[in-house]
Amino acid sequence: MNLDVLTYLFVGLSFALYIGIAIWARAGSTQEFYVAGGGVHPAANGMATAADWMSAASFISLAGIVSFAGYDASGYLMGWTGGYVMLAMLLAPYLRKFGKFTVPDFIGDRYYSNTARTIAVVCVIFISFTYIAGQMRGTGIVFSRFLHVDIDTGVLIGMVIVFFYAVMGGMKGITYTQVAQYCILIFAYTVPAVFLVMQVTGHILPQTGLGATIQESVNPVWAGKPVLFVLDEIVQDLGFHEYTTGTRSTIDMFFITAALMAGTAGLPHVIVRFFTVPKVRDARASAGWALMFIAILYLTVPAVGAVGQLNLINTINGQQGEGTPYPQMPQWFKNWEQSGLIAWNDRNGDGRVQYASGDAFLGGKPVLTDKYGDLGQRLTANPMIDTEASPGFDPALQPYANEVFVDRDILVLANPEIANLPDWVIALVAAGAVAAALSTAAGLLLVISTAISHDLLKKTLLPEINEKQELVAARMASVAAICIAGYFGLNPPGYVAATVALAFGLAAATFFPAIFMGIFVKRMNREGAIAGMLVGLISTMAYIVYFKFMGGAKEDLFMGISPEGFGTLGMLMNFMVAFIVSSATAEPPEDIQALVDDIRIPRGAGAAQNH
Repeated sequence: MNLDVLTYLFVGLSFALYIGIAIWARAGSTQEFYVAGGGVHPAANGMATAADWMSAASFISLAGIVSFAGYDASGYLMGWTGGYVMLAMLLAPYLRKFGKFTVPDFIGDRYYSNTARTIAVVCVIFISFTYIAGQMRGTGIVFSRFLHVDIDTGVLIGMVIVFFYAVMGGMKGITYTQVAQYCILIFAYTVPAVFLVMQVTGHILPQTGLGATIQESVNPVWAGKPVLFVLDEIVQDLGFHEYTTGTRSTIDMFFITAALMAGTAGLPHVIVRFFTVPKVRDARASAGWALMFIAILYLTVPAVGAVGQLNLINTINGQQGEGTPYPQMPQWFKNWEQSGLIAWNDRNGDGRVQYASGDAFLGGKPVLTDKYGDLGQRLTANPMIDTEASPGFDPALQPYANEVFVDRDILVLANPEIANLPDWVIALVAAGAVAAALSTAAGLLLVISTAISHDLLKKTLLPEINEKQELVAARMASVAAICIAGYFGLNPPGYVAATVALAFGLAAATFFPAIFMGIFVKRMNREGAIAGMLVGLISTMAYIVYFKFMGGAKEDLFMGISPEGFGTLGMLMNFMVAFIVSSATAEPPEDIQALVDDIRIPRGAGAAQNH
């Protein structure tokens, strides 16, 4: 059975499973659509939460960032796992005790204001659409390679699949679909990781791969040396920054990590998962289960990234480090070349593919054409790049100019092919990557539709609508959200993980302070919360838009803080403005202060309320 047949089989069977579960668990009420009826077991909910949160960013893109950025990527690992500890300790049990469906529900009732609820809905929409852009792009990348379609067609296929099980099943269908998706994605990630690390180091555990030594069969020059030592040596020889030290400033690393942590604790599509369990104790237990399930993948990521970079350099530049003649390049390179996510520019005309620091194409990314060169390589429309003036090229530090564009989002998907693993492993990775992207996309779409139908319509604009009309509105909102999400998937603002990091920054700057103060600060009133959320949202969005879409220069960064880390500053401004405004305005009503006292005793919660 060839690779294409296996890929269609694995991905097709997984789709059939997801849609079958969606039909079996079809939501018949708003309670089931929003919170799966509130009866999910903590372990199952932990697994669903892990799948909901371990998105295309974690599965597809994170190891790519680790591979290409080295130490600078550690903020993603620490932030995205540490945030779950914050969520379990500070928010989850208290929000479950409150017993509402959504984050805007909590904010609207805690701050006794439909204005606060509406601002929360706006924040949900901004955060979720920023996040979902990465998921839809991830889906397009998978399909572009394995189903031999372009990325845009891949995004459209993903939209159709998500439509079936998100719109039909609601939270009930999504929860049990995500349990299946977690099993598929974790198996699809760890099995190739074990193969890769064994092949390069002889060790069976990927978690020990970074400290292991390289086998002679990989490259005699590297034999017997530790993985990290070799990486440091060869990336510097090619003009890159040392792998084990960072290029970011300490303050930027701190702000990125803090934004990812607080953003994790404030993500609406993750928080809503803790409303699906029967009791408060189960909410805390769910967070513990989720952290354990997430750790299985996250402890594997560093080795996958490092070994992937070694294999990439070894395959392209050859054991002598002089480059590989294009006709001798392995088939995986040519496969990914067809998708446009790898491209070769023979700048010195020697017919060898050579990988080093710097841009291979003028403008960074290749502009592909339908024409092919004499050696069979796919040609681009980019103007010729002057080697001497090439961005990132330094003849004093590297032996040759870079000729290869590699999209970092392909590393995990390409790893099994680079390492010549069996076809069934490659097909398994394709199914896992689709599971990761679609599980999170579905959760985000549900949050968007719930925010519109429940918080905006039922609680604010049209309180007289009945449950059936609310359910119809939720499904219509899901359809609209899928269409908008597809647009963002076709026009993403960056790499998958970088795009997702922006969503975490927005969540940190808006929701985390409002929820935290809503639970622990009795004196916090609606005026303070509204002012804080607006300041956090507007400042963070403005910073992101300026530097990501309006061409802001690196030297203009405030204190050197990147857009991915600015959410921390937005969060601090939110806290500060909220405290100042609340101190200068009236105290919350007595019943709200009593409610806060009650929330802080995480016992005695019943079912989620819909009134």
